[in-house]
Amino acid sequence: MKQPSIFSQFAGTMPQLIAVLSGTLVAVSDGMNTGWTAPVIPILLGEDSPIKTTKHEAEWLETILMVGSFAGLPFTIYSVDKFGRKRSLLIAAFVTLICWISIGLATKIEHLLATRFFCGMAGDMAFVAAPMYVGEIADQKIRGFLSSVIYLMMLVGILMVYSIVPFVPFYVPSIIGGGLVLIQLIVFPFMPESPYYLLYKNKPEEAKAALKKFRQSEDIDDEFMDICKAVERQRTEKGRPQDLLLVKSNRKAFVIMAILNASQHFSGISVLLMNVHIILEAAGTVYIPSSISAILFSIIMLAAATATSFTIDKYGRKVLLCTSSLLAGFCILSLAVYFHLKNIGYDVLPVSYIPIVSVMVYAAVFKLGLGMVPIVLTAELFPAKMKAMGMTLADGMYIIFSIASLQVYQLLSDKYGFHVPFYIFSICCFFTTLFTTLFIPETKGKTLDEIQFILKGKNADRKNNAI
Repeated sequence: MKQPSIFSQFAGTMPQLIAVLSGTLVAVSDGMNTGWTAPVIPILLGEDSPIKTTKHEAEWLETILMVGSFAGLPFTIYSVDKFGRKRSLLIAAFVTLICWISIGLATKIEHLLATRFFCGMAGDMAFVAAPMYVGEIADQKIRGFLSSVIYLMMLVGILMVYSIVPFVPFYVPSIIGGGLVLIQLIVFPFMPESPYYLLYKNKPEEAKAALKKFRQSEDIDDEFMDICKAVERQRTEKGRPQDLLLVKSNRKAFVIMAILNASQHFSGISVLLMNVHIILEAAGTVYIPSSISAILFSIIMLAAATATSFTIDKYGRKVLLCTSSLLAGFCILSLAVYFHLKNIGYDVLPVSYIPIVSVMVYAAVFKLGLGMVPIVLTAELFPAKMKAMGMTLADGMYIIFSIASLQVYQLLSDKYGFHVPFYIFSICCFFTTLFTTLFIPETKGKTLDEIQFILKGKNADRKNNAI
């Protein structure tokens, strides 16, 4: 019997694909903003700098983006529930467009700093609203793929900015980034709002019409009734901040997301993204110039993330997450051992290929699961009433752990050597494998309502009797 093609699951999902692709163009632009400082700072610090910048000011260009993300958290929580998922994405795109125009026209470092602050706010809103929107419009058979698109878009943006900035005038990336969000502002307004959100706003007719458009079918009564029951049941659940800890299912979702966000950064991804050239130069690697390594690193991540996005709904979340964290742990451990031996005086020149192989293999295996699955789970684990609050706090934790991992790396590598933080990162990867195996439920093929019953320790098959 012939096995169905992996692409057969996309049959009848074209409206969902168009909505997600047009709604996440802001993520490409955000990826460009995230990676922008790496190639731009050397230009700004150079003799022919278009904007005279000191080293201290250049460091602030990186930090201010995260400060803006923190500042945007309260408005993000308010916006996704008050204005909706769709309008929040449009707000993020509009702010990002203004930011790119400001960067392209900037004449002083103060202009860049202010603009980067608002870039952080817009990026925070996009990375909360987009997973919510996708999780609520997607057919469950492709929900994992669609939820991963925002990360693919971000990686495209990082690759673009790494590949373009060193070879073009300073203003050109602003034209490209601004053009992308302009396309979103033109196309995405024609896409429907999330049926879940419309039902929460007591607009059942609009919700049903939106679901029909996303499913390309008139036969949506059963699914619509399931969504109505889920929304009605979740209306009765309290949405207070303390309920993230007081309600068992919310608490479990919150703990899972906190640990996965910590695991992402304490697997070493932020450190490698921002310091890959320094690490490889310190290792004595001579096979690939460090200027090329960053581009190759981002290409491998994008390729691996693309492959994962097509398989996440086939193999499940847990398998990919366990495999990814285990293999990433071995890659980081090999770096730690290499630097440890080099630090105590061993001749590591004959095996100097190990660091670059480890780093490039890490780029692939990280995106196999650890770099992709958490954002999918973020959109799946929180109930609709707690989704805005839970996902925004998850985004805040993501920022906190990113800063923390970089501080751990800087302090320990300066004082003891590269091997010490890498040993810590490898241990964290192995811990993630164990935690995933024991505590994270498999959500593949489950409706959002069924996932809530699983988190509550109930049988999802009996959900209708529980309502």
